[in-house]
Amino acid sequence: MTPREIEMMAAALMYGLPLGVFYFGGLWWTICRGIASNSPGAWFLGSLLLRTIVVMAAFYWASQGDGRRLLCCLLGFLMARTAVQRLRSRPKGTMGPLPGKAAS
Repeated sequence: MTPREIEMMAAALMYGLPLGVFYFGGLWWTICRGIASNSPGAWFLGSLLLRTIVVMAAFYWASQGDGRRLLCCLLGFLMARTAVQRLRSRPKGTMGPLPGKAAS
């Protein structure tokens, strides 16, 4: 693997991170807004379509037809998913580990 290929795969990984934040952060935002709405179905369907179209188009662009780049982008996407999950599961106003979790 050439240094240029490694650089392109690292860039694809870095593209996946904000895509994951957009997708899963948008999902969280949609849930918060949708459950309080008079028409939650429209919120959920509209959000799903928008988030999926944006992420799929960005995956296509970032991969440029290379399966390895697509996998790197997907890895960044999943890393962002984990980060969003951890940030959303913390009680408000806390910065330390969750109760019952060992500090590492």
